[in-house]
Amino acid sequence: MSRPGADTPIETRWEGRFITVKQQGSWEYVSRARGIHAAVILAIDEDESGRHVILVEQYRVPLNRPCLELPAGLVGDDTAGEAAEIAAQRELEEETGYRADHWRTVGEFYSSPGMVSESFTLLVATGLTKVGEGGGVDSEDIVVHRVPLDGIADFVAAKRAEGCGIDVRVAMLLAGGLLAE
Repeated sequence: MSRPGADTPIETRWEGRFITVKQQGSWEYVSRARGIHAAVILAIDEDESGRHVILVEQYRVPLNRPCLELPAGLVGDDTAGEAAEIAAQRELEEETGYRADHWRTVGEFYSSPGMVSESFTLLVATGLTKVGEGGGVDSEDIVVHRVPLDGIADFVAAKRAEGCGIDVRVAMLLAGGLLAE
């Protein structure tokens, strides 16, 4: 199969600490600098009241508003060769204040492959224990939400009505409801 621009050299148009703007032929895209990718955590908490998902809300400069997301963080940002599982454990505790007893790696995914080459590893965390407040580091000001899975659609709708952006990965939590209609 012929790929547009496959033989065309890649030119770096701009490079910052975390991202690089590239061009291949007429196609422009962004990639993470230094081969960094992300770990995204689907954290499921279960107790006598049912199953809950842990979500985070934080202000995102590109959106100019807060965004509802799954906990996530960069892999290899400070430590070259860091495993996604190690980064996920660190980020879950930093952002949410939870630790997980059980981890399962689902696989590697791409969130917007027409514009960004960045990938993320999706991990499922279960057997959660609250060990701290979360909220992130420095000035991240992360708000942690523990949401019943059977009420996720209403929660997302309410956050959207407040003007909150919704990360595309939250859509997988809505899939059951979307498929049922």
